[in-house]
Amino acid sequence: MLSDLLKKFSHNGQVEWIGLRPARREAMKVVDAATITESGLAGDRREKPGKRAVTLIQKEHLPVIAALAGKEVVSPEMLRRNIVVSGINLLALRHHEIRIGDAILRTTGVCAPCSYMEKTIGFGGYNAMRGHGGLTAEVVQGGEISIGSIVQPVLKD
Repeated sequence: MLSDLLKKFSHNGQVEWIGLRPARREAMKVVDAATITESGLAGDRREKPGKRAVTLIQKEHLPVIAALAGKEVVSPEMLRRNIVVSGINLLALRHHEIRIGDAILRTTGVCAPCSYMEKTIGFGGYNAMRGHGGLTAEVVQGGEISIGSIVQPVLKD
């Protein structure tokens, strides 16, 4: 049954990078650990409850975005997402709850790129990000996260 297949992941993922956006268009602040409150990551400019409280992107997509943009490397700071994860298909977790460290998030949708990607990545950055921009999430339960924190689906029967 399809519902059974959707619950199968070969292994958990992990947090590779955490970034805070102190203000609109201001440089990202890279941190080793963060507190997730009901409003998102403490210290992030978008610190308010809602479906876009936290943004996530998959590390495996960074080289794809770079290739599509004609760049050697695209760094997480350029993409302005809060959390970079690896080792688990983030898109397969869309509309599901995930545990990251002590926190639980419910992914709410695709995190579409904005026109600012043309500045941070360069010409064609917006289109390079399309389909690879990660997910948005709302906070179900706050908690502490850090580099290396496990990322896993919250499976419900």
